[in-house]
Amino acid sequence: MSSPAPSPRSLAEALRGRDDASLAVLLRARPDLITPVPTDLTQLATRAGTRASAVRALERLDRFALQTAEALAVAADPASYDELLGLMTGDEGDPAVAAALPRAVATLRDQALVWGDDDRMRLVRTARELLAPSPQHPSPTGLGPTVAEATSGMSPGRIQDIVTTAGLPSTHDSVSAVDALSALFRDRRRMAKLLAEVPEESREVLSRLVWGPPYGQITPDPAPHLRRLLNRGLLLPATPGTVALPREVALHLRDGRAHRTVEPVPPTVEAAGTHRPQVVDATAAGQAYTALATVEELLKDWDEGGPAVLRAGGLSVRDLKRTAVALDVSEPVAAFWVELAYAAGLLASDGEADERYAATPAYDEWLEQPAAQRWARLAAVWLHATRTSGVVGGRDAKERTLSALGPGLDRSAAPEVRHRVLTLLAGLPQGTSPSADSVLARLRWERPLRGPQQQGDDLRGRLARWTLTEAELLGVTGRGALSAHGRALLGAPAPKPPEEEPRGPGDKLPVHHVPVPVEPLAPIEQATASAAAARLLTPLLPEPLDHVLLQADLTAVAPGPLERPLADMLGVLADIESKGGATVYRFTPGSVRRALDAGRSASDLHAFLAAHSRTPVPQPLAYLIDDVARKHGHLRVGAASAYVRCDDDALLNEILADKRSAGLGLRRLAPTVLAAQTDPAALLEGLRAMGFAPAAESAEGDVLITRTHAHRTPPRTAPEPVPEGPPVPDATLLAAAIRAVRAGDRASTAPLKPTTAPATAGELPRTTPAETLATMQAAVLTGEALWIGYVNAEGAASQRVITPIRVEGGFVTAYDHTADEVRTYPLHRVTGVAELADD
Repeated sequence: MSSPAPSPRSLAEALRGRDDASLAVLLRARPDLITPVPTDLTQLATRAGTRASAVRALERLDRFALQTAEALAVAADPASYDELLGLMTGDEGDPAVAAALPRAVATLRDQALVWGDDDRMRLVRTARELLAPSPQHPSPTGLGPTVAEATSGMSPGRIQDIVTTAGLPSTHDSVSAVDALSALFRDRRRMAKLLAEVPEESREVLSRLVWGPPYGQITPDPAPHLRRLLNRGLLLPATPGTVALPREVALHLRDGRAHRTVEPVPPTVEAAGTHRPQVVDATAAGQAYTALATVEELLKDWDEGGPAVLRAGGLSVRDLKRTAVALDVSEPVAAFWVELAYAAGLLASDGEADERYAATPAYDEWLEQPAAQRWARLAAVWLHATRTSGVVGGRDAKERTLSALGPGLDRSAAPEVRHRVLTLLAGLPQGTSPSADSVLARLRWERPLRGPQQQGDDLRGRLARWTLTEAELLGVTGRGALSAHGRALLGAPAPKPPEEEPRGPGDKLPVHHVPVPVEPLAPIEQATASAAAARLLTPLLPEPLDHVLLQADLTAVAPGPLERPLADMLGVLADIESKGGATVYRFTPGSVRRALDAGRSASDLHAFLAAHSRTPVPQPLAYLIDDVARKHGHLRVGAASAYVRCDDDALLNEILADKRSAGLGLRRLAPTVLAAQTDPAALLEGLRAMGFAPAAESAEGDVLITRTHAHRTPPRTAPEPVPEGPPVPDATLLAAAIRAVRAGDRASTAPLKPTTAPATAGELPRTTPAETLATMQAAVLTGEALWIGYVNAEGAASQRVITPIRVEGGFVTAYDHTADEVRTYPLHRVTGVAELADD
């Protein structure tokens, strides 16, 4: 009968006993451990025990796994599984906790936070220290020091007095006395009898300390009911004027439980409302179209150069307010759209001397894509972006205000939280919107906050609330429920339509549960998911229209989205009066003159309206165009500084006689020419304010056609997300890293044949050049593996296991087990060589 394998004596030994699949699970959960790849398993274990790595691992535990780790932190070291189970379930036991505990322990073992067999489980020392709330209160579960810890500085006589008063026989030494007192407090029957001997007033004091904090203040002359507790060791002095409730006493009063409430299962996400899936998809599609229109309107408003860039970077508060007014949204929503366009690479700073924000060339390419593809690009960028518009207006660590498009807006946890929130929504029945509070409760269970600094800044909770709001703005959700194209964006297959629609208010909607990827998608997978989302969204978006409805009150109604050439021309010819399901345009003399300035003639405008109106062109509109066109260009303005010329000298006389022209400094040069003391632009504006319709002309006398100048930045790349720690390694990198660590571990732990001068543990082997050469040549003949010390050209020393293939010309060619490849090494850089033991 074979004897059981010995329990590992260290974390490195425990890792050495794992197979490659188990190591892959560890490195996938804690990718910082292979950044860079450690040389062997001992270095891997050392890195896993560092404070920074342990903090990162603990922060990714769910509430129950964290409670399990906290229970191990207050248990004996090492602790058995049965002892841990007792701390988690108490005397009465809890089947749900007992059923969930193996999973939690396995999670802690997988992440190398716990090592050892079930009989001797040990929590990594760094994790034990990190779980302590503070040095004054070292227990994460509100338990005080043990009897042995509390009596460590107490005089032997005082310990003997406590033991005697508690009803125990006196001992010959303090150690046995403390052991006897601890055993008494752990014995439920005898402990119940001891507590029955103290009055109710004394037991009330214990009940106030039982769930923590376990410390209380006393005076130099305590009251009798406190004196009884002190005399029996039920309270022990901690510091002058402070007493502590011993851990063994507290556990008895808690019925053996380490936690007041244990949460073995996550809280469910509750439904806030239910809608038809078709209604959800239609609502989300309408909001998706609005999102596209908003981004287009934002960048069209900045077409000739947007707001100036602050010296420290970002958008000023005043410019953000102006943008919000232009988009007719609140300032936080305006910040969201601005940041989304920036994250998608559609706007950036132009980098000129007078630096301003403007659209990028990528914006023009984006405009040429179909609407559904444009939306899918925005949604995918939002899902993975770390820049967070919700923090705009807050302050950074140096109390500087955070501005839109400025530095300091990256929050590395944002992509994970967005993906997790949408995944929770995808787990609900179709058409079901969640309760925001239940979503936050679920996230808090999955990533519980620890420490006062985290409890004061619930960043994940705020990110979750922003995600719910932004998903609705973007059209990923509709009426709070995840849409079909939003589900596809996560990489989940589209739900099948129900075979039979509900026929009445009392009918229940069919439930379709679709698997959703737990982790965010890789770039290639996300591209495929975005294409699928675009396909689902396409039939839900309205088709662009090629017509408007002209009305007699000089307005035009667009009953839906317009084709881009029509919308662009109508935007020049008329002013937008209102938006919504239908857009109302108003024609004014100024808007008509704007179209004429752009090079259009009156006949062009009449033909355009007749071609794109489903109603006859109203007579007032035709008269308006003809009237403005008749006056347009009758006056000509050029640069003298400036001049006005007109074939009708009576019109020039009228201008000179008008008192409003006094500020222009006009004087007659010829019967048909007036000179001005102002620049041409100011002269144009002044004459237009007087009711005339002048046109600008060039030095050759040709009419200048004014068209909107689209200012673009040089090509810019979109900002890269800032990851939260090292990325999760893929399968190829994991396999290579594990192979390298295994090889390095073999080099550092392989047993060596005894030599006359064995190397000290941890040092490179040392042999003479002649011995090194002879051993290498012998290994070529026998095919044996050797352990060598090697110093590279940079002076870095390493240990390697090689199998020599050829030795010649001062070099050895060998298969390097550490690197898993054939390499050639100069013999003069080999410090020494040792043969590996046969076993």
